[in-house]
Amino acid sequence: MSSMSKLFSANTRERTFQLKAQRDAGIAAPVWQAPQFVTCKKCERRATRQVWARSLYVCPNCGNHQPIGGYYRLSLVLDHGTFQELDADLQARDVLNFPGYEDKLNAQKSKTGLNEAVVTAVGKIGGIAVVTAVLDSRFFMGSMSTAVGEKITRAIEYATAKHLPLIIFSASGGARMQEGIFSLMQMAKTTAALERFGEKGGLYISVLTHPTTGGVTASFASLGDIMLAEPGALIGFAGPRVIEQTIGEKLPAGFQRSEFQLEHGFVDQVVPRSEMRETLALLLRLHAQGRKHS
Repeated sequence: MSSMSKLFSANTRERTFQLKAQRDAGIAAPVWQAPQFVTCKKCERRATRQVWARSLYVCPNCGNHQPIGGYYRLSLVLDHGTFQELDADLQARDVLNFPGYEDKLNAQKSKTGLNEAVVTAVGKIGGIAVVTAVLDSRFFMGSMSTAVGEKITRAIEYATAKHLPLIIFSASGGARMQEGIFSLMQMAKTTAALERFGEKGGLYISVLTHPTTGGVTASFASLGDIMLAEPGALIGFAGPRVIEQTIGEKLPAGFQRSEFQLEHGFVDQVVPRSEMRETLALLLRLHAQGRKHS
């Protein structure tokens, strides 16, 4: 391929990526529309999508970090022009012929523009090549299906083969019940892939966002060499209401939130969304320098 063709291809890829990121942020309307308002899930502050997009969907009033789409999140951390999606055509399948599941999958695809609840890609952060995966809570609450497990496993294996650092942004309600045991099997599958990645000396940074629960927490989300979290994210296996009902006791304030998990050693640092790119770039540079001097 000529250099001109490569440039054209890269520019087309970047434009497509930015359009998807704008769609995720809700600001990609081709013609004028009446302003759409978004309400903070914590303090109920109300503002237009454009205002929320400028604040990276972090509430200016209370600091609550709203959930964001996969492409939009990647656009906030990857260097401009470096995004290359992996396994974009890999889709969810109705492996158990679960009643109504096929229709729900089609509805989710139409609503979100995604084929599955995870976007995987290779790109650069601060000039350092990295493999990334982002779970998108808009698609079946980021639940782990066979396709999600396969995409994440392939991303890990790509990072292993290319000797690249790996970053996974988790946001999930857990295993996808419509796929039963096949969904649960992805916990072992992704964990085994990470074990092989670690044996080759790979760096894995796990970023926990709201919420990270269930089988995702019990597998790849908790296995990072470095564990980061966004402020206020709910992180755990079962939710606090389930735990309270089970043990019959009231849990402490802030239980399972990022700050609680930091205090108890489960995460290494709580990083605001506005500082995430800079933090990841610093960690990648430190890792790269360490490899040079090892």
